[in-house]
Amino acid sequence: MSYYYAKKRDREVSKYFNPKVLKAFGAFDEKVFEPGKLDVKTKELCAVAATYITRCPYCIEAHAKRAMAAGATKEELAEVIAVAAALNAGAGMAHMNFALEAGDEDKYLKDDE
Repeated sequence: MSYYYAKKRDREVSKYFNPKVLKAFGAFDEKVFEPGKLDVKTKELCAVAATYITRCPYCIEAHAKRAMAAGATKEELAEVIAVAAALNAGAGMAHMNFALEAGDEDKYLKDDE
């Protein structure tokens, strides 16, 4: 998956980030993924699905590795990715209404009155 981004370049650029912000984000991220009502494997599988929606290549790779380290199988990864793909497609279908209703604002304003 490393062909989607340049790790060396990105490490170089990351030195410009505010260290306090990075530290705070790291602490937040660490706390979120601690076991709670959900175990680590489940949280990481949720993260894998979310990363496909947000399209973050770093996050996809990191959370897939962490999910597998927590005991997830490739079949489980594929299943949560399919769920994410379905939700992403559904959002596109739902937003189609905005395009189809373009120019009809007056019609719908009258319906709401």
